[in-house]
Amino acid sequence: MALRRESRLVIVFLMASGLSAAIAAAETFTATAEVRAADGTKKTAPVTIQIDRLSTAAERKDAMKTLKTTGQKGLKKRLQSMKDIGWIEAASKKTPIRYASSNSTGDGRVLTVVTAEPIVHIGADLPDAKPREGYDLAIGILVLDAAGKGHGECAPAGKIKLQANDAIAIEDYGGATVWLQGIAKK
Repeated sequence: MALRRESRLVIVFLMASGLSAAIAAAETFTATAEVRAADGTKKTAPVTIQIDRLSTAAERKDAMKTLKTTGQKGLKKRLQSMKDIGWIEAASKKTPIRYASSNSTGDGRVLTVVTAEPIVHIGADLPDAKPREGYDLAIGILVLDAAGKGHGECAPAGKIKLQANDAIAIEDYGGATVWLQGIAKK
């Protein structure tokens, strides 16, 4: 039995604690998004992520509270009311980032970004796949070393669910994982 994407991508990114690492100035990362089509062929596309600032501890706490009390619909509404703090450029489109956090791993960090709208719906190998109810956020996770290089994963159209221990599970619209390869800080 194949491991479901939702099970693989369980993260704790809306932490209410102040453990987030700060950034001194805007950061820009480039990567290659990679997905395997149903027929086994690999498709790639360039991705650029710019983060102008990280979410504050108050914003993280508010996002978690909103998700707990009103679910994804409430979180989406809350994200839509927040100011842009960066952007993701992919699929010939810039999508504003409304939430960003950075958590130290000791020898690097995990950077999480969330948008208030999907980047693209990838499904049935069609680049113009139609939206489905609830798959209306985009989430990116970058696992970086001290130099800002690394790998990651992206749900270009996803759902967020709260699980036990305040862990967040992301379910992607598409059946295949979108990997972020060759991440590098610009």
